[in-house]
Amino acid sequence: MMNQAYVYILLTDTGTLFTRSIKKYTKAPYNHVSLSFDPGLMELYSFGRKKPSNPLNGGFVKEDVEFGTYRNYPGTTCVIYKLPVTAREVEKMRRIIGVFQKKEKKWFYNLLGVLGVSINEPVEIDSTYFCSQFVSDVLHRSGIRLWDKLPSLVTPDDFRQSERLEWIYEGKLYDYEPVKSRVK
Repeated sequence: MMNQAYVYILLTDTGTLFTRSIKKYTKAPYNHVSLSFDPGLMELYSFGRKKPSNPLNGGFVKEDVEFGTYRNYPGTTCVIYKLPVTAREVEKMRRIIGVFQKKEKKWFYNLLGVLGVSINEPVEIDSTYFCSQFVSDVLHRSGIRLWDKLPSLVTPDDFRQSERLEWIYEGKLYDYEPVKSRVK
C-alpha cells in the first residue's frame, strides 16, 4: 500500500452500570470503541461521557487515558487493533474530526441509536452519534468500508470481528506498555 500509515481502534470495557447493561444484552466483551491516530493513544476520539463523573452528559469527546473517564475506572479492559490506511485517508479522517472539534458543543450522544442497533433498525438523528457509529462513519467518509452496513448499525463487536484489523494488545488498559510508561 502506497504511503502506508495506520490508525488504531481501541475497544474498552470500563465495567460501569451502563456498559454492564449493554454487555448483558450483546454478550460481547467490549462495548465502547475509540479511534486513535497513534499507537500510544495520545490522540483518541469517540462519543461518550463529556465529564467523567456524569454518565448522562454524552457527546463528542477527545478522550484522555491519563486524566479522563478511564482514570475513574483503573480496571478497564481493552483490545487494541491497528488498521492499515493511506496517508490520504488519515488526512481525510483528521479533517472530519476537525469539523467535530470546531462544533464540539453541538454534538450529543445517540442513545436512541443504541436502542435501534438492538432491533437492527438505524436511528439517525442530526448532531448525534454513539461510539461505534462515530468511528464507523469517520472511516466510511474517509473511503474505508469495513462492512456492508450503515454506520448507525455498526457495533463495537463488529470492529473486533473485522478481518482487516490487526490485533496489537489485549488486557488491562493501564498495562498496555505505551500507556503504562506515561501513566504512573
